[in-house]
Amino acid sequence: MKTRYEISNAKETSTYFETIDFWENLDKFSSKIKMEERGMTDAGFPLHLVIIGNLENESFDSARKNNKRVILINNGIHPGEPDGIDASMMLARDITENKIKLPDNIVLAIIPVYNIGGMLNRSANFRVDQNGPDEFGSRANGQNLDLNRDFIKSDSKNARSFAEIFHEVNPDVLVDNHVSNGADYQHVMTFLTAQYCRLGGEMGEYLNKVFEPAIYKSMQSKGYDLIPYVNVWGGETPDNGWIDSMDSPRFSSGYGTLWNTFSFVPETHMLKPYHQRVDSTYELMLSLIEFTSKNSEKIKELREETNKKNIHSKEFPISWMLDKSKYQEYLLKGYEAGHKTSEVSGLPRLYYDQSKPFEKMIPLYNYYEPETFIQKPKAYIIPQAWSEVIELLQLNQVKMNQLENDTDIEVEVYTIESYESSKHAYESHHINSNVKISKSTKNKTFRKGDWYIPMNQTANRFLIETLEPQAQDSYFAWNFFDGILSQKEGFSAYVFEDIAADFLKSNPEVRKKLEDQRKSDPEFAKDADAQLEFVFKNSPWFEPAYRQYPVYRVLEK
Repeated sequence: MKTRYEISNAKETSTYFETIDFWENLDKFSSKIKMEERGMTDAGFPLHLVIIGNLENESFDSARKNNKRVILINNGIHPGEPDGIDASMMLARDITENKIKLPDNIVLAIIPVYNIGGMLNRSANFRVDQNGPDEFGSRANGQNLDLNRDFIKSDSKNARSFAEIFHEVNPDVLVDNHVSNGADYQHVMTFLTAQYCRLGGEMGEYLNKVFEPAIYKSMQSKGYDLIPYVNVWGGETPDNGWIDSMDSPRFSSGYGTLWNTFSFVPETHMLKPYHQRVDSTYELMLSLIEFTSKNSEKIKELREETNKKNIHSKEFPISWMLDKSKYQEYLLKGYEAGHKTSEVSGLPRLYYDQSKPFEKMIPLYNYYEPETFIQKPKAYIIPQAWSEVIELLQLNQVKMNQLENDTDIEVEVYTIESYESSKHAYESHHINSNVKISKSTKNKTFRKGDWYIPMNQTANRFLIETLEPQAQDSYFAWNFFDGILSQKEGFSAYVFEDIAADFLKSNPEVRKKLEDQRKSDPEFAKDADAQLEFVFKNSPWFEPAYRQYPVYRVLEK
């Protein structure tokens, strides 16, 4: 059973329907493989999940009970980067034909095509910089979203279906196959791992000191010298090193980090011939399978210990600062770069001279120090009105329950004092950043049906990084709570003038604040409307919901 890639001598990649037909036929051919439908995508077709291993009606839960490690392989999140789609089909076929022995303690879970809408949008004109295949899909899905920015906000049906698969599978290792853009160099494969400082703890150390180096060594023995993902763009060149990518939870690897999964994003190089890219992807998946199998007990131990730690940890980091005094060295096999006159603009342009290869040790600045820590509350409470956020929490299998009666609870309340919203749309949102908050404690009445979320669960880190508004990819950052940022109640000035005057007579402390503000701000002193607004905002008539963050923290007594 051959793929279109093989039949065309590595010039073509399979269409979506050819890919699904291939997997269906493989399922019929071998008892080692079964393909099942999961949730829907924006394209109107369901995601498929292929399960490979000695299963015998075994679920993922029973596989773990039988001490098996699960590797989840995601393909075609950017269908213009189809290397993993073709490599996974050949790997599975070779397992069924006994050319490759899948270790007994490994279960593979493969998503054949994630961005189905993008794969159906097939053309020879996408990714103009890429060296083959002849035609392939587009980067965007049917909503023109980049699905590799959608794992937290889950605007797409694809992301919601992926979350269901992810929590069903609970992978020990996540592999998300890609093709890189950017600088030119000799390496066929670059290797983006989850940022080890962000992963943190013993898992982060193991990833950086043991797991990643072992994959480098394995791939080198196969003729592929890896290099970390070359995070160099524009007119920069990689010969002086670069800053390691900080993969936030919007990306697959950052999302995996929230659930203590060892996560990898292989990025083959766009200018390398297609057969080299597919072959290296195939070999990398084998290297990851081999390492995971040999180190099964250690991987299990690290994940279990980290899950327990997350349940009991008192604080979690939500931001990190790069420390450029620390770095790791890697051997870059590059090409000399220079500038020549552009035939388009007549101005200097960058080019790489492939006739002048070089080898050089370069620094990778990959040490991030945790900067901002959040003290874990006993629980969060979210009013039931915020249904979209509640659905996303439920999608990620967060343990939560609804209050059975109206209840008064003392909570810590955040007020959003300031924030910056991006001027331009990014993936259908205008991201809020640089968030500043103030805190207060109050007794608040919650209604029957509001959601109580205890912080004694494995989802603790996910909850901190989505519900704390200052976190980079929080739901506040992604605009799910923007309704609180606009004032709804107001006043008619000619009526409120008399009310405000009476209020100031009986509230001398507010009158003094008003006078102090006039003294310190001459423009304010000349603005009658601004002064009336000042009184209103310092009065009991000003709406309490304005900028009051509607996720409340129950503190430990």
